[in-house]
Amino acid sequence: MLQAASSFLPVLALDPKPKERILDMASAPGGKSTYISAMMQNTGVVFANDATKARTKSLSANVHRMGCKNVIVCNYDGREFPKVLGGFHRVLLDAPCSGTGVISKDPGVKINKSDRDFMLLSHLQKQLILCAIDSVDPKKASIVVYSTCSVMPDENEAVVAYALRKRPHVKLVPTGLEFGKEGFTSFRGKSFGETLKLTRRFYPHVHNMDGFFVAKLHVGKRTKKMDMDGDAVKPELTGIVDDENEAGGQVAEGNVQFDEEEDQKVMEALKRKRLKAKGYRPSKKPQSSSP
Repeated sequence: MLQAASSFLPVLALDPKPKERILDMASAPGGKSTYISAMMQNTGVVFANDATKARTKSLSANVHRMGCKNVIVCNYDGREFPKVLGGFHRVLLDAPCSGTGVISKDPGVKINKSDRDFMLLSHLQKQLILCAIDSVDPKKASIVVYSTCSVMPDENEAVVAYALRKRPHVKLVPTGLEFGKEGFTSFRGKSFGETLKLTRRFYPHVHNMDGFFVAKLHVGKRTKKMDMDGDAVKPELTGIVDDENEAGGQVAEGNVQFDEEEDQKVMEALKRKRLKAKGYRPSKKPQSSSP
């Protein structure tokens, strides 16, 4: 397992303590989870989760190889938290991303990513960060670290700014990392807020490591919102994302509508592509013939 130095920066920002209960929401192949276990001195418990079952094999192998006795490997979609598990001291979300910060390792990123891929990734990241925030216990350390190996603002500052709008009891705190560039407060007409300066960006040509983004959030106690009549407003559902209007940057009202037929076509095409990569020849659905 060969990991770049930048991969361990989110763990340093997380600053895990012994005897804590910690969730690594997207942990495969296990570099960050084993580092967390080491910093906890093999005490407490680390839930190393990954949504892809095939990747949990390498995750389990690295956990055993490193002698981590306080790590539990689990296989859930990150958006299922905190329904399956909750009450954590700290949560690390190294979110699935486009990988634009590691083009030196995978040059194919430059040609195999479309605008739709970036849109879907940003949507998924917004869902995951809300679920990560809801998974911590405000009575404990209540720290969430969000990181990506991407340099795209839509996957970094825009996601953190969205989480701050949707969860008013959350605030950005210094990462504790002594180097790195400040995060963007605005980009191409979109304003993210002055507090985004507390996030950190790392560039290959500046810091001699993979491109990375790290943000550290502190989750406070929820306060009930009151409407004009003095009645309590029901909290929003976990993981539900409202897409933003490109022109004004305002959060859209109402439920988000998706084209299920179009999404189904994309998912089927991706499934066939994965099967072909494994050597299978997926057959198309037989067309029904008229009698």
